Amino acid sequence: MSDNVKQVIVVRTDLNMSVGKVAAEVAHAAVNASEIARKNAYEWWKMWIESGQKKIVLKIEGEEKLMDLYKKACSLNLPAALIYDAGYTEVPPNTLTCIGIGPAPSNLIDKVTGQLPLLK
Repeated sequence: MSDNVKQVIVVRTDLNMSVGKVAAEVAHAAVNASEIARKNAYEWWKMWIESGQKKIVLKIEGEEKLMDLYKKACSLNLPAALIYDAGYTEVPPNTLTCIGIGPAPSNLIDKVTGQLPLLK
């Protein structure tokens, strides 16, 4: 199963963040979701750490759609972290920029994010 665990980060594209800002927000989501998994889903986290820490970055438009993903992830007991920006640079304070889901089994995460396109 170790090759079937991953982490997915979904970032909002409607905010028109720069590439660097997106990278920073995605990093926040990856770290925060990983810490949640380490504390609450240790076996999934351990498999993920030992199998190369697979990450996939997807895109979505709109805060409401991102919140819907979060609620669905939580309903499946997946580790999930919402990332709200402090507002020092490109977006207003407390802007929801992205979500990190997992590490967790790929088939469970796909129930939440499987329909979303890759961020390119």
